Amino acid sequence: MPTENAAVNFSELVNKNKQTLARLKESPRLLLHRRDGEDLVLTTAARAEQDQTVVSAATRMLVAMARRDPGSMELLLDILPDAFPWVRFLPEADVHAFAVELVDTMRAADSVGNSASVAQLLIAWQHTAEVHSDPELLAALTGDHSEGYGQAPDPRALA
Repeated sequence: MPTENAAVNFSELVNKNKQTLARLKESPRLLLHRRDGEDLVLTTAARAEQDQTVVSAATRMLVAMARRDPGSMELLLDILPDAFPWVRFLPEADVHAFAVELVDTMRAADSVGNSASVAQLLIAWQHTAEVHSDPELLAALTGDHSEGYGQAPDPRALA
């Protein structure tokens, strides 16, 4: 059974809906390319429910493991660089903060069935790691800017 997602143009779904939908028997998901918008993913309700069940189970296991005892959090901190290589650029305190925030956010997101906040958290921490990976950028963003350009004018006064 193939695990790759099939891909078609959205117009194929509109013009040849039965043939296009039949492809879901061969592939877990159907990627629909759109000219005038973001691509879509089509799957069956049963498969989407299965995916959510797996993600929810993994989340609950991670949360339970991380909260079990201090050694579990140490294990999580040890494996984070394998899962997210960019954490190597974060200061040690930030790696710990990321781990705690990730577990808490995954738990909260699972409780509402929406993982958007987890994706946003990962993106934000990755960007933080990118800043730490570039000494010049880090200095520019964290240095003393007291000389700067002076006080910003009130935008209402400019209108």
